[in-house]
Amino acid sequence: MKKDLFDLKGHGTNARTEIMAGLVGFFTIAYIIAVNSFILAESGMPLEGAMVATILISFIGCVLMGFWANAPILLVPGMGINVMFTYTFVHSMGLDYRTALTLVFISGVLFVAVAFTRLGSILNRVIPQSLKIAITVGIGLFLIFIGLEKGGIIDRGTSSMIALGDLSDPRLIATVLTLLIALVLFLRNVKGHFLWAMIAGTGIAALFGILPEGSGNKEVSLASYSEVFAAWSFDSVLSMAFLVGTFSLTMVTVFENIGLVQSHTAAAGRPEKAQKALQATSVSAMLSGLFGSSTPVATAETGAVIAAGGRTGLSAITAGILFLLSIFFIPVIQYIPDNAIAPILLIIGGLMVQNITDLETSDLTEAFPAIFLIAMIPFTQSIADGVAVGFILYPLLKLASGRAAEVAKPLYVIAVLFILNFAVYLI
Repeated sequence: MKKDLFDLKGHGTNARTEIMAGLVGFFTIAYIIAVNSFILAESGMPLEGAMVATILISFIGCVLMGFWANAPILLVPGMGINVMFTYTFVHSMGLDYRTALTLVFISGVLFVAVAFTRLGSILNRVIPQSLKIAITVGIGLFLIFIGLEKGGIIDRGTSSMIALGDLSDPRLIATVLTLLIALVLFLRNVKGHFLWAMIAGTGIAALFGILPEGSGNKEVSLASYSEVFAAWSFDSVLSMAFLVGTFSLTMVTVFENIGLVQSHTAAAGRPEKAQKALQATSVSAMLSGLFGSSTPVATAETGAVIAAGGRTGLSAITAGILFLLSIFFIPVIQYIPDNAIAPILLIIGGLMVQNITDLETSDLTEAFPAIFLIAMIPFTQSIADGVAVGFILYPLLKLASGRAAEVAKPLYVIAVLFILNFAVYLI
C-alpha cells in the first residue's frame, strides 16, 4: 500500500493532530515577527521591509523543513543571530545592512557545504564543547543587555557610561510591568506566552501614551521590501570585517543548529531525520540573505509542536502557511512598542545563560577561554570579537600547559586567522 506524503500512519499520528500541533507552534513562536523585525530595523533596514522578510523566510523555512525532512521543526530567524546581524556586523564592524545581507548569504552557502558533506561532523568534533557552550551563554548575556537598554531599565548616557534608567520614565515602568506579566505567563507555561505578553505590553504602552509614532497605518504596503530583497552590496566583501563576520556567523549557526536539530529529532522519536533536517536548515539560511533576513534556526519553540503531538512535516508546513497569512497583519504589528519587546529579549537571554551549568570549570584550560569568550561578547558588544578571544585563548592555554596534542590542528589555524585579524586593526 502506498504511503501518504507525510506517512502519518507510519508516524503514529493523523492530519488533525499535525495541523493542531502546527497551530500551537505558530502561536508559540509568532512573537518572532515583531521581535526580529524591530532588531533588524535598528540596522537601518526599513521596518516594514524587515517584517515582510521575517514572514517570508519563516514561511519558506518551515515549508522546506516539512517537505525535505518531513520533521515537525520550525525554522525562523534566530534570537541572538539577529542581534549579531545588527549590533555586531552593522553597529560594531561598520558594515551597512546590505553588506550584512551579503554576508548572511555567503555564510549560508558555507553552511550548505557543511550540511551536505562530512564537514558537519568534522567541525563538530574539532570545536571544543566548552567554546560551544560559551558562545550560547555570551549571546544570552548580550540579549539581556539589549533588552535592559531597549526597555529603558539601563541608560547608556551621553558619556557612554551605563547607569540605571530614569525611574519616572513611563517606558521603564511599562517594561517592568510587562516583564512581570511575561514571567508569570512563561513560568505557568501558558501556550503562546510571549505573544500574550506582547499584547499586554502594547496595552500598557497605550495606557501610558507611549505607542510608537506613526503606528496605525491601515494599509499593507510592500514597497519598502524592494530595499530588502536581494539588496546585496559587495563593496566590503574583501575587508577583514566581512571575512571575520562571515566566519563567526557560520560557526555560530552551524553549531547552534546541529545541537537544536539533533535534540528536536530525538524528542520526536526520529533521530535518523537529523541530517535532512540540518540540510533544510542550511538551505533556509542561504535563502535568508536573499529574502532580507538574518539567519534562521531550528527554534527551541519546536518543543511546543512536539509536545502537542507533532511528528511529521505537516506540522511545520501548517505553521509556515500561518506565517504567510500573517503578512496581512503587518499594520497591527507596527503598534508593538519597545516595552513589549524588551521582556522577551530578557527572558530568552536568561534561558540561554542557563547553559553555563554545563560548563566544566575544574580544568582551567577549558574554563578560562570559555569565561573570557562569555564576558567579551556583552562587554565589547561584538559576538565576533568574543568568539575570536575564546578561539585564540583555547590553543594558547593548552600549549602553555604542555597539552598541545589535545587541540585539533584546524583549531590552531582558526586561532592564527583571528590573531591576524586583530593584528590588521593594530597596524
